[in-house]
Amino acid sequence: MAPPNYLQYPPDFFDFIVIDECHRGGANDESTWRAILEHFSPAVQLGLTATPKRTINVDTYDYFGEPVYTYALKEGIEDGFLTPFKVRQMASTIDEYVFGAGDTVIDGEIEEDRKYTEGDFNTKIVIEERERSRVREFMKQIDPRQKTLVFCATQDHAARVRDYINEMKVVPDPHYCERVTAEDGEIGEAHLRTFQDNEKTIPTILTTSQKLSTGVDARNIRNIVLMRPVRSMIEFKQIIGRGTRTFEGKDYFTIYDFVKAYEHFNDPEWDGEPLEPDRPAVIDGEGQTAGGMEDPGEDYVDDSPGEPRPARIRVQLADGKERRIQYMASTSYWVDGKPIGAEEFMKRLFGDLSDIVSGEDELREKWSDPELRAKLFTVLEERGYDLERLEDMSTLIDARDSDIFDVLAYVRFSLDPKTRRDRADSAREHGLEGFELEMRDFLKDVLHAYERDGVTELGYNKLGDLLRVRYGSTGDAKRRLGEIGEIRSAFSAVQRYLYAT
Repeated sequence: MAPPNYLQYPPDFFDFIVIDECHRGGANDESTWRAILEHFSPAVQLGLTATPKRTINVDTYDYFGEPVYTYALKEGIEDGFLTPFKVRQMASTIDEYVFGAGDTVIDGEIEEDRKYTEGDFNTKIVIEERERSRVREFMKQIDPRQKTLVFCATQDHAARVRDYINEMKVVPDPHYCERVTAEDGEIGEAHLRTFQDNEKTIPTILTTSQKLSTGVDARNIRNIVLMRPVRSMIEFKQIIGRGTRTFEGKDYFTIYDFVKAYEHFNDPEWDGEPLEPDRPAVIDGEGQTAGGMEDPGEDYVDDSPGEPRPARIRVQLADGKERRIQYMASTSYWVDGKPIGAEEFMKRLFGDLSDIVSGEDELREKWSDPELRAKLFTVLEERGYDLERLEDMSTLIDARDSDIFDVLAYVRFSLDPKTRRDRADSAREHGLEGFELEMRDFLKDVLHAYERDGVTELGYNKLGDLLRVRYGSTGDAKRRLGEIGEIRSAFSAVQRYLYAT
């Protein structure tokens, strides 16, 4: 056999060698890469890895020694190199299951008194209605145009979830959701390449089991949906990392967690120092070790191509049970390097608002003026309260159809929220007097846009768009309404009536 190509180069040929993903066995005594590294030992060798946990890559630490520099996820987020995230914790009335009256076993044999828990679903027992309800729930909450990854228990589960999504989608394209698993081969790789192209919008959602937890460089992922347990901290970090790529206009991404994976955030390993190395157990007489990935646990199902599929119990719920499945959601936000709950987030907002506005009248004054409101938005965003987070808060206080003003007034001054329709109706009734008929009609359009789309329609930056929608051009608008200064004045004046009470 011919000698390896690298032996054609003298050991001192390179001065500096960078080994990316150095945890992937390159430093193992028996690996091909280890021989290459030793051949070029005179060079300075720099190992890079985003997987620093020592229990699974002891050889890496034996070869390279202690890390010379570490950079935590929270530092990357705080420094602006990574995207922050929020977590939607999705609990339901069927997170666990005991066979009940009226339910039907379609395949397999069920243990009637057994409580089936998250790790059993889709590996040992399949309940189609349960999975369909989960898909329906997150499809109601996500923006259907945003790129999304869905992590499933098995490749078969990923196929079923793909089909559920395509049944429920509002986007007509048949390739809206595709599966990418080991079984899908080159077709799956083609779907992944298209998904990673930020210029393309289809496929919008990918389902997977294990394959996409690493190696996906899609910068515009806005949602990650967890429909299977994530027991390894390493894999949890890798999955979170799928969403942290920065992209223009991407202020954060959302994790929809149906499986209590958020509990990993409470683990000291989440973003702390690497653990001291633990030697894997010897598994044969020749000293071969069980290095590599962590033990996936007793519920792990290997459904790789060619592997025999374990028999699964299939159960159909009694008529009406699916309609009674209910979900309780709570949200966590990334603040100061850690996720915090919605209650703590609101307390933090309350404290910051106390510094930003002195009283209710000042808040109304600033919010009623487009220029002052824009400056207030900038101050809020600098403190971590961007528009999307504030809009999300409206859901938490049961004011989805209200203005951001009402969120701030509720949090800071305990004022009951009003809907945008109520505010627009009040302005239509009291705020249009004194204007010519044509100006009143234009301002009614402004109020309708506000009622439909919210406070962003009231910025001076939107005035030109509103004029063009009604009149075709700014020039035609000026001929009908007067000079731009008069139009701006009327545009600002009507907003004072929106926030008068």
